[in-house]
Amino acid sequence: MLKVKSKLPGEQLFASPTTVALASLLLSLVALSFSPILIRLSEGELGPNATIFNRFWISTVAFVLWNQFTAARGQLSGSQPKLPQRYTIRQILLLIGVGVVMFATLALWAWSLAHTSVANSTLMHNLAPLFTVCGGWLIWGKRFDSKFLSGMLVAIIGACLLAYHDFTEAATDKLQGDLAAILSAVFLGLYPLLVEQLRTHLSPVVIMTWCSAIGTVLLFPIVILTEGQIFPHSLHEWIYVISLALICQILGLGLYAYSLNWLTSGFVSLCDLFVPVLSTQEAWVIFSESPSWVTLVSFGVILVGVCITSTSQSAIKTEAESA
Repeated sequence: MLKVKSKLPGEQLFASPTTVALASLLLSLVALSFSPILIRLSEGELGPNATIFNRFWISTVAFVLWNQFTAARGQLSGSQPKLPQRYTIRQILLLIGVGVVMFATLALWAWSLAHTSVANSTLMHNLAPLFTVCGGWLIWGKRFDSKFLSGMLVAIIGACLLAYHDFTEAATDKLQGDLAAILSAVFLGLYPLLVEQLRTHLSPVVIMTWCSAIGTVLLFPIVILTEGQIFPHSLHEWIYVISLALICQILGLGLYAYSLNWLTSGFVSLCDLFVPVLSTQEAWVIFSESPSWVTLVSFGVILVGVCITSTSQSAIKTEAESA
């Protein structure tokens, strides 16, 4: 990792291996943006909790199989087998925290969508970067310069524009749904903070294996109590839920975790604001849902905000932080 003092922030952002981390983050955002598309396609047979449950357990199985495959390949190549991973108490607590946070984020957001307007829920959910920055400051003592905070404010304003038309027409008396959406933003804001701490010692595969397994365990009793059907029946529904696990959970969150070894949690969380914009564009292609002018303006404002933060020293980790 290049030292911060050796280059300007904008130059450092595109310096290898930061370039690889940035490319991984962009690819992860594209993968994650397909989540609402695939969830809608799965709605023919499954409820939201059952869909998320299948996403978790399929991902868990895939990650376990990948770990077994890499271990077997190492043995066949004649390389010295790796010793079993030993975790510290702190790492175990952080891994459990990652699983709980991801479970809570998805469950609360799904619940909020059923108890308030989509506009209100989206607006509250897009406040996650604020909680990432505040959490980084309160918990880990992180500092963010004025350029980063200014860019974050611009990007959040752009994200709020996404819900502009619906929000002006939506009812505002659905307090429980709004509070659930805010809580989902709090948990989503905590997620990159926890993963960032784990990435200094653990691989993305290990982190995501724990995350998916814990999510499966926590969601199973909820699915049993609330869903009449847990697993898909038709082949095309299986394709949708498997795609949701492979694209969003494994590829999307896996690359997301990878990028956090070089990019700060605040910057990564801020880039999450691109996800609903990308989802809107994909819905235009797949479902013929034409994006409004507000969506296009929102994309431009978010892009400006992210560009401002990318020139900040607070966006990229120093050599000591990424080691």
